[in-house]
Amino acid sequence: MANIRIIGVPMDLGASRRGVDMGPFAVRYTDLRERLERIGHTVEDAGNVAVPFREDAERGAQRGARFLGAITDVCMRVADETAAALGAGRFPLLLGGDHSLAGGSIAGAARHHAAQGARIGVIWIDAHGDLNTPGSSRSGNVHGMPLAHLLGHGDHAFAHVAGDEAAVQAEHVALVGVRDLDTPERAHALEWKLRVLTMRAIDERGVRSVMQEAITAASTGTAGIWASFDIDCLNPEDAPGVGTAVPGGMTSREAHLAMEMLADTGKLIGMDLVEVNPVLDERNRTAELATELILSALGKRIL
Repeated sequence: MANIRIIGVPMDLGASRRGVDMGPFAVRYTDLRERLERIGHTVEDAGNVAVPFREDAERGAQRGARFLGAITDVCMRVADETAAALGAGRFPLLLGGDHSLAGGSIAGAARHHAAQGARIGVIWIDAHGDLNTPGSSRSGNVHGMPLAHLLGHGDHAFAHVAGDEAAVQAEHVALVGVRDLDTPERAHALEWKLRVLTMRAIDERGVRSVMQEAITAASTGTAGIWASFDIDCLNPEDAPGVGTAVPGGMTSREAHLAMEMLADTGKLIGMDLVEVNPVLDERNRTAELATELILSALGKRIL
């Protein structure tokens, strides 16, 4: 059983639709802490990382990447919180907020393990690739950019939250459930030699085979696996409370299997659960599903 530290990041600066900043509160409202404790974990809630209002964050805005300066500042704090949790022997559980927060959480985990001479693997479960840079993005929304920057591309400050080197190496990354890529993201995926396991791969091979490949990539030669889970990887019918819904995603049962397989590895070192938007939800059921998926990733079993 794990010692879990919950860290909320109520940030919507990376997204165009408002409301995702309330995601951490909606997920906590499902009794997440108590339910984690019921399956044997020790849980502490560190509260939320401070995030500026959009009106104040305008000062750090730049062309091609809205609010990037403010987002980078928040991610520096998120990285510090994540590294501190790992240093204290805790399992960091990050609740978002938009997916740009992963530019901090994964960077913090990478920094912690780099100090011990090790690298981390990442499984990025998402409808989108998040592989844009300020120079390639059409929207300027930074929640479509964090993975590119964790790989060392794009804006220098955002790409080096972890330190001088890129937070993660392409060979240790697997994207799962992707079904919506911009043209530049397709080019980046090929150029950077990323393992992108799309919904077609899941349709043809099934979740078990796809996740086995992802787990092998992320765990080989690394200190462990960081799971970054965007709730929009699911069918919108199952998870309506997301800002960038795309038809044709994973079913809730497929997502549970993916999380259960991660738990089975014993190599999960931290997790993001992002993009829950209560403003767009129905009776908090997307947040409820998010909590159930977290529980599966952290050891809850049917039998």
